[in-house]
Amino acid sequence: MKTKVFIDGSEGTTGLRIFERFEGRDDVELLKIPSELRKDPDTIREYINASDITFLCLPDAAAVEAAAMAKDDVVIIDTSTAHRTNPDWAYGFPELSAEHRAAIRSGKRISVPGCYASGFIAIGYPLVKKGILPADYPVSVFAVSGYSGGGKKLIAAYEDENREDKFSSARMYAWGQSHKHLKEMKQIVGLAAEPLFCPMTTDYHSGMIVQVPLFTDRLAKKITPAELRDFFADYYKDEKFIRVLPFGADVEAGGALFSDACAGWDGMEILVTGNDDRIVAATRFDNLGKGASGAAIECMNIVLGTDEAKGLNL
Repeated sequence: MKTKVFIDGSEGTTGLRIFERFEGRDDVELLKIPSELRKDPDTIREYINASDITFLCLPDAAAVEAAAMAKDDVVIIDTSTAHRTNPDWAYGFPELSAEHRAAIRSGKRISVPGCYASGFIAIGYPLVKKGILPADYPVSVFAVSGYSGGGKKLIAAYEDENREDKFSSARMYAWGQSHKHLKEMKQIVGLAAEPLFCPMTTDYHSGMIVQVPLFTDRLAKKITPAELRDFFADYYKDEKFIRVLPFGADVEAGGALFSDACAGWDGMEILVTGNDDRIVAATRFDNLGKGASGAAIECMNIVLGTDEAKGLNL
């Protein structure tokens, strides 16, 4: 029997990418709401409760309303920010621990991590869990993403043939330290305070790098860059979605890494570089892949008990 799936918000960037990942799958029946009824509450309620699994690809307020419509036996996988720090929802990053994967597998309410948050948490969570990074460390995060992470409005601004010249340069934003991913970055990793976060978008469609600089003399354990790389390789050794690059990969690449290199791929790379005093740990992935739609499908596959990578590009 095929699993009945409904995508609420299927015309947005994340919803479209989820829809694309069902091409060629014979185990899923997509419930397609008529376009003229996609904002009708009664029709939405009907489609949600006719499904086995519903993906919410909506603004936060709409996601909360839609989740409240669902019966208890419908699995809700929410890609919005609305439920990421709600203890009643499973956090959709199975690679973090056996407990995270088990919560997803048995969960009826699953929240997909934010893109920037995924990149940071993949680094920060193991470091805090294993006692390397103190919870009160003054964390900074520097990141760059393709413009697709900004949604339809920003995509349209970048892809307008008559766009303003400013969109050819780096767009640095969230200066007020109120980015919507900060709350989950703090809570999921277990930090005492939110990180200082400096994101930017630039003139390419998708892919991102998230960088976390570390002063070794402020860590709870003395560690070299090569040792930290090996730590991540061991922590994620059985995870097919996470690939830890060899130490020195940045040097082999000519000292420069390009943030769009993982576009179209649903996994995540981890890179460590630096010296005995200052280390930079970084993740590179597709903000629409492991940072959004790919992660949502991975969670669905876990719920279904099938290959976690089914329908994804690894």
